[in-house]
Amino acid sequence: MTDMSTRPASPTLDEVAVLAGVSRATVSRVVNDSPRVSPEARAAVRSAIAELRYVPNRMARSLVTRRTDTIALVLNEPNTQVFSDPFFASIVRGVSATLADTDLNLVLLTAQDEREQQKIGRFARRGHVDGVILMSVHSNDPLPDNLAEAGVPLVMCGRPFDDRAVAYVDADNRGGAEAATAHLIASGRSRIATITGPMDMIAGVDRLAGHRAAIVAAGRQLHPELEEEGDFTEVGGARAMEALLAREPELDAVFVASDPMAVGALRALRAADRRVPEDVAVVGFDDAAVAARCDPPLTTIAQPLTDMTPLLIELLLRQIEGVGEAAESRVCQTSLVRRASA
Repeated sequence: MTDMSTRPASPTLDEVAVLAGVSRATVSRVVNDSPRVSPEARAAVRSAIAELRYVPNRMARSLVTRRTDTIALVLNEPNTQVFSDPFFASIVRGVSATLADTDLNLVLLTAQDEREQQKIGRFARRGHVDGVILMSVHSNDPLPDNLAEAGVPLVMCGRPFDDRAVAYVDADNRGGAEAATAHLIASGRSRIATITGPMDMIAGVDRLAGHRAAIVAAGRQLHPELEEEGDFTEVGGARAMEALLAREPELDAVFVASDPMAVGALRALRAADRRVPEDVAVVGFDDAAVAARCDPPLTTIAQPLTDMTPLLIELLLRQIEGVGEAAESRVCQTSLVRRASA
């Protein structure tokens, strides 16, 4: 059995300094990534660190750098929707995978009401995280302004309302929706309805705008009775489809602003004895895994999530490291995935 009292102690900052032939302060600056070190001294310190297998004290380092090496992913939705919606799940997986090869930790925070939003705002402003990725922002959400005013590095997943000056990464929601409805028009459909996303979310607003743009571009009239608001859930999609069929029984196509809602719409159409795509063609949005598995497989708009998640991290780290602008943005292109439903 090993005598614990005889085990060698972990190497210290002073020992690294002696081996490297530099001062203790120089070693500290190298450990904390300070630019105020010559290339020669930096190389000597790193060589000594490797030889001694020195591991910096994270707590001491954080006192110097004011960094926690932790970022928060904040979702402003009920927990039931956060863990059931494939879009949210894909973003969480993508962000986690992007951080896997870094020293950064991820905390997931959900806010279901204004009280929880205020609690998250206080948590971030008190320095518990280095920055925030904010998802599922609604029009009355105070967090973007509160965090920006407090100087907390922030990136939104989705274009902000009112074009406020904040960094964001988004898919081309308007262009994708326009392509979806243009596909239905090109296939000869005449009474094209839409189930929108919530109108207090920018994705819902932009996807409706894209749908309308395609209708107008084809020289057709807009019909408000062919529009029904949904909530991005399967239950909401079924409910909206039932309302559309009751109001416009002759509709022959529907663009649905999310795949979970489209699955609900397919269920409602089946219950109403409408064949898909023979009687009613259906196009969704997201290209979630369920789109390929449902019956019939769903034609949909693919979001480039594998591009979006690394960009979210990139823009946030640029702010944290002081080299990025607080209002940088990236918009990623969408694409039409053709399957049997349209």
